[in-house]
Amino acid sequence: MKLRILVASTLILIGTLFSAVSFGIQDESQPSAFFPETIYEFSAVLDGNNVVHDFVIQNKGNATLKVNEVKTG
Repeated sequence: MKLRILVASTLILIGTLFSAVSFGIQDESQPSAFFPETIYEFSAVLDGNNVVHDFVIQNKGNATLKVNEVKTG
């Protein structure tokens, strides 16, 4: 269960990064997603308990950063 949550969280971050940031030269009028923390390891939990962690996405650009969708695994 712990590995499944870690994999799901990592996939969410990668998917958001690819959808929110265009590669190459960044124009100043574009959003720029920045993740101060890209990985979080949950401590051991009993099966059936909920675990929660908030990942922060910062916009380092000058335009509005839109996150259209976030999915879990």
